[in-house]
Amino acid sequence: MNNKLYDVTAIGELLIDFTENGSSTQGNPLLEANPGGAPCNVLAMLERLGKKTAFIGKVGKDMFGEQLKKAVEEVGIDTRNLIMDEEVHTTLAFVHTYPDGDRDFSFYRNPGADMMLTKEEVQEDLISNSKIFHFGTLSSTHEGIREATRHAIETAKRSDCIITFDPNLRPPLWKSLEDARVEIEYGMTKCDVLKISDNEVEFLFGTTDYDKGAAMIREKYNIPLVLITMGKDGSRAYYKDLRVESAPFLQENTIETTGAGDTFCASALNYVLEHGLDNLTEENLMEMLTFANAAASLITTRKGALRVMPSRQDVLDFILSCGR
Repeated sequence: MNNKLYDVTAIGELLIDFTENGSSTQGNPLLEANPGGAPCNVLAMLERLGKKTAFIGKVGKDMFGEQLKKAVEEVGIDTRNLIMDEEVHTTLAFVHTYPDGDRDFSFYRNPGADMMLTKEEVQEDLISNSKIFHFGTLSSTHEGIREATRHAIETAKRSDCIITFDPNLRPPLWKSLEDARVEIEYGMTKCDVLKISDNEVEFLFGTTDYDKGAAMIREKYNIPLVLITMGKDGSRAYYKDLRVESAPFLQENTIETTGAGDTFCASALNYVLEHGLDNLTEENLMEMLTFANAAASLITTRKGALRVMPSRQDVLDFILSCGR
């Protein structure tokens, strides 16, 4: 695995997040067009941590698609398998941020270019040349992109990639939540590392007892490493017979939570790249979670995500300043 060219390749959505940025002189909300999409947020943080990454996806051949391609290349992500669609426009998301930093999404994606990627457009050699293959469920909401994603996952399996999965549930994008459940369950049958949020555990298992949810996941799907993010309550890791919990880094200058889960996810994947998945100790897991929690906390103090990921030193300095 060490001689593979890429550390992480990801498939999925790349879109514009329109986020509120003040008001005009007429009192209308001003919206900022931020590069968005969970997979590239993850890759952007990995690039900041010195890893080599590539992205598989599709945007429209329009002003927003050009903006996204430029932004992704700017942070160092390989775009050789980023397709520009001549007919379908780039997907747009409008993000409303509440006072506590939580968000509400409205998507313009019926269709959006990210849904139009086909199986034939996936460059298999990119995946086979990667140590980790990462995916979510937004690239499984519709038939064509679902086929492309499953083809990519099977290619990763054949190529002995470590497969990592973040469901990243966005209810408005599904025809039915039952479809979402099916695709999340499919993803869990394929992955070696699962990063899942507290609300996704509740959605799947109807419980707020996350230890119970994790036990059900591990019993049913036999996933080596399960990571549960719990927002203001920190995070947990479940590995073999170990259960490790790390406290959050709460701070007053949080602006928005966009990209926090992606930053956490990337930090965990980076740890797996550097330490492997075979012999992790309780100390390893605590180190992984502490760094990932701190990085996620830092990104909540910055507007957007992809272009403003913290460096390794930023995170280590922040941990030190918090006395951890």
